Amino acid sequence: MSEAKFGPAGNSESFAAEGHRKSEDAPAWLAARGLTAFEYQCGRGVHVGAETAQKIGAAAAANGIQMSVHAPYFINLSSEEHERVEKNIAYVLDTARAAAALGAQRMVVHCGGQGKLTRERAMRNTHENVRRILRALDEAHLTGCTVCLETMGKKSVLGSAEEVCELVAADDRLLPCIDFGHLNCRTGGGMCTRVDVQRLFDRMENTIGIERTRVFHAHFSHIEYNDKGEVRHLTFADTVYGPDFLPVAQETAARGYAPTFICESAGTQAEDAAFMMELYRREIEK
Repeated sequence: MSEAKFGPAGNSESFAAEGHRKSEDAPAWLAARGLTAFEYQCGRGVHVGAETAQKIGAAAAANGIQMSVHAPYFINLSSEEHERVEKNIAYVLDTARAAAALGAQRMVVHCGGQGKLTRERAMRNTHENVRRILRALDEAHLTGCTVCLETMGKKSVLGSAEEVCELVAADDRLLPCIDFGHLNCRTGGGMCTRVDVQRLFDRMENTIGIERTRVFHAHFSHIEYNDKGEVRHLTFADTVYGPDFLPVAQETAARGYAPTFICESAGTQAEDAAFMMELYRREIEK
């Protein structure tokens, strides 16, 4: 049975503290800690050069690290402004080119805000813009990286579990990026128990099918929230906000899923990813 993969989003503070300055060193550093995944961050724009990306990708392949990449945060798929839509497509194409050089198999994309639109209109726009993006990727022959639409932490932003499942169900080439911390924020603590996780996984299976659910992409971190949703990412040292990874590990192992878990803790993402991996392996060994 294939197992879940674990790794960080970007480099931990300890990576730099140990004297590393180049992300091409990250795959070997992660493999030495038993980790198996790495998500390269392009949230503030795609600034990595082709040569650097290829070096990172080669190092990942040599060390058994599965690569993914995060597209720019400022993508807004609910927009209906022509100029914004074209920019969104360009950002995704830029990310896909970087992904090809990195050897990344998955690209995480935010859905975007509702703004002054009704929720229904924002969702219609998002469906249409996702179709445009997939068409543009086809036309550019950049189809080697699966687009993963992410659940979001603020209530004003598209990205509930229901919305992401609906969007992903529309095309078999898509996967969800389930951010458990985000879902916990937007539901006011509603992703804390194994029953919460079971309900989420059941929803996913019933909307996108068991095959895609089994290999979904995921983000995980403890996140502070208020009545509007997400406030800031924390580390696993936080004992107030959560969510706890154990229920996720238990249900993932029980169902035989093999997702990729990317830890987004604030500075301790590699260490916390290793902790997540240990919890999961304890469960599959039971």
